[in-house]
Amino acid sequence: MDKPKINIPKSLTENVLTPQEEMLETHLKRRKVSIGIPKEVAFPENRIALTPASVKTLVKAGHHIIVEKEAGERSNFSDYDYSEAGAEIAYSSEQVFKANVILKVAPPTLEEIDLGHPGQIHISPIHLPTMQEEYLYRLKNKRITALAMEYMKDSSGVFPFVRLMSEIAGIGAMQIAAELLAASSGGRGVLLGGISGIPPAKVVILGAGVVAEVAVRVALGYGAEVRVFDNSIRKLMRLQSDLGVRLYTGTFSAPEMEHELKTADVVIGAIHAESGRTPCVVSEDMVRNMKSGAVIIDVSIDQGGCFATSKITTHNNPTFRKYDVIHYCVPNIVSRFPGTGSTAFSNVLLPFFLNAGGTENIEALIRTNPGFRNGVYMYKGCLTNRYMSERFGLKYTDLELLMMTDL
Repeated sequence: MDKPKINIPKSLTENVLTPQEEMLETHLKRRKVSIGIPKEVAFPENRIALTPASVKTLVKAGHHIIVEKEAGERSNFSDYDYSEAGAEIAYSSEQVFKANVILKVAPPTLEEIDLGHPGQIHISPIHLPTMQEEYLYRLKNKRITALAMEYMKDSSGVFPFVRLMSEIAGIGAMQIAAELLAASSGGRGVLLGGISGIPPAKVVILGAGVVAEVAVRVALGYGAEVRVFDNSIRKLMRLQSDLGVRLYTGTFSAPEMEHELKTADVVIGAIHAESGRTPCVVSEDMVRNMKSGAVIIDVSIDQGGCFATSKITTHNNPTFRKYDVIHYCVPNIVSRFPGTGSTAFSNVLLPFFLNAGGTENIEALIRTNPGFRNGVYMYKGCLTNRYMSERFGLKYTDLELLMMTDL
């Protein structure tokens, strides 16, 4: 017996074999970040945080870059270069500080902090010796999130800004030392490297990190006699292994260090503290016993310095004498080489912004990237750096706790 047929309306069958539009998953467009780059005014600072080439890449990615007029001139980057790269040229600091993120190669001034707004992110180096309590109060009142470039780490645990700036500083320190040893600079009038029948100058380097390694390479290239001291035997072993030469090495507490300082022509302070102040390993008495006309280059001065006699100087007045020993204690030594320094800054910053995307994702980067998060010392107005808290007697709040409560 035949089964009865079911009548299906034609409207339900006529398009069965007709190609249909494919429904693709779409993503909401991320809000892009606006990045402000003000002209540096606090120090004789010649560098800038982003080069025109990096600005062009970020603009292509959809970001908005605001560069203050003449901000790149001392690095030989003109306003025209930035404009052609797609940046907006601002004619006032107020206009720049409307951005979501502020990039600087020197710490912001109190006036610049006042131009900021709640929720803004500041990324810059910090100079601990010159930091004042008022600086932290202003950040706190504005509820700004501030990151110190020198405390940020990459995926391998290396401090990328410190690494690159240290390479430049290591080379620059030895070049400066060679200049200051000259009689025209008030030095002993000797060459770093000896010539036939005349022994070379003695260079003592405190620390066995990147600055030290590069400085040792340059000093050996000059032909100088080199001594290296550090409390980390592992670092000393790594240094000798990387250089492929047997160096005279010792620890800070060894009596040999004081003897070597007495006979040194140049002493380079190249100790880096992962957080807080650099330890002071050379006492005033040790400096008093050094040779007349000897040279001290304190590369560690931006973290407090490792000589008891160190005090901050500037590029305009870079040296002073104490106990007839020439001291060079400029914290932004890399600013002497702004072309190289600016490009190094830019090379490290660019991937962070390309990977993070919008301002919301910079917040996410702080939460998910331990190395980037390590740079945070103020989170939405809360001090999260224990050393600064103890130094200034301010309330400390754990960053992990703040992120959990999503303040």
